[in-house]
Amino acid sequence: MELTILMPCLNEARTLPACIAKARAFIGRYGVQAEILVSDNGSTDGSQELARSLGARVVHAPERGYGAALLTGIQAASGRFVIMGDGDDSYDFSQLDAFVAELREGADLVMGNRFKGGIAPGAMPPLHRYLGNPVLSWLGRTFFRVDVGDFHCGLRGFSRDAILRLGLVSPGMEFATEMVAKAALAGYAIREVPTTLSPDGRNRPPHLRTWRDGWRHLLFMLLFTPRWLFLIPGTVLGGGGLIGMVALARGPRVLGPMGLDVHSMLYFSAALIMGAQLVHFALLVKWIAVVAGIVQEPPWVTQARRHTSVEFGLVIGALVFLAGLAWTVALVSDWRSAGFSALDTQSTMRSVIPAATLMALGVQASASALLAGALQLAWKSSKIK
Repeated sequence: MELTILMPCLNEARTLPACIAKARAFIGRYGVQAEILVSDNGSTDGSQELARSLGARVVHAPERGYGAALLTGIQAASGRFVIMGDGDDSYDFSQLDAFVAELREGADLVMGNRFKGGIAPGAMPPLHRYLGNPVLSWLGRTFFRVDVGDFHCGLRGFSRDAILRLGLVSPGMEFATEMVAKAALAGYAIREVPTTLSPDGRNRPPHLRTWRDGWRHLLFMLLFTPRWLFLIPGTVLGGGGLIGMVALARGPRVLGPMGLDVHSMLYFSAALIMGAQLVHFALLVKWIAVVAGIVQEPPWVTQARRHTSVEFGLVIGALVFLAGLAWTVALVSDWRSAGFSALDTQSTMRSVIPAATLMALGVQASASALLAGALQLAWKSSKIK
């Protein structure tokens, strides 16, 4: 079978007949071998029986949630291609020609774009239309470097096998973002076609919750883009801390009305340590995505693997730690030579802070190397099982 038209469903008895009728009209007009599949998420209004009576196949999605219903439907689909759309009659299932054409031409994912196709009055709340969707879509394009103008359009088509390879897991509304993000990270061919959005035909509030679901979309994008969440902030924070420590290494500095001395140096040290930790997190998140097969291995990771190892990271971390420890021992020795007398804080702390910083950075590097190795071993073990 070439195509499955998939509709997630939770109490959609009022609108399912129109959706199924439009899908059947498209199948008959286009002449494609297809099925209509309803993935029911626990309806109590008779949606399941109604869908079957109208010629659709129905599967039960036991886990609640938009994403959970779609995942169940995708796994149960018989078609080589799947076109999914909400069962609330807001999308026109009779006009799927462009989706099928793009899929036949080799696209892995075909997104609808409601802003290009047209949004009928009352079909989308102003907050979603002018703020939520544009901002989140812009962030998605920036983070994942993909030319998609409507990240959250519910009408989209895809190759079933290609989407299953992504290992999608989100049970909620953020499933829509996960699909596009992982497809972009995997280097899939993504196309976009105009589509229309009409007011839904339901007589109840939508399942979407503006702030809760918007936050989930944003959080998912941040977690899958370590460059923006960890690497850039860590580099800025750590770089600023390092510059500040070096500037204060020889003595106090005056910036306009402010005098900076060892107290500031201590905070610059904390910035350097926190920045280094964020950079480690960025590298580890990227490594998790690589070993899990979520993203293709970047060339820089391939080069790094050829010239580094867990042992290499441990050695570097140990050397940095030992440098800080040796510095500390020298300071203690000097203190002992002075009879453990009172110290001049201004001069002593200018050496104590960098020594302690090196020890902390060394432990961080070694721990991150061990964690990277453990992640790879754990993933390999799970694949063997």
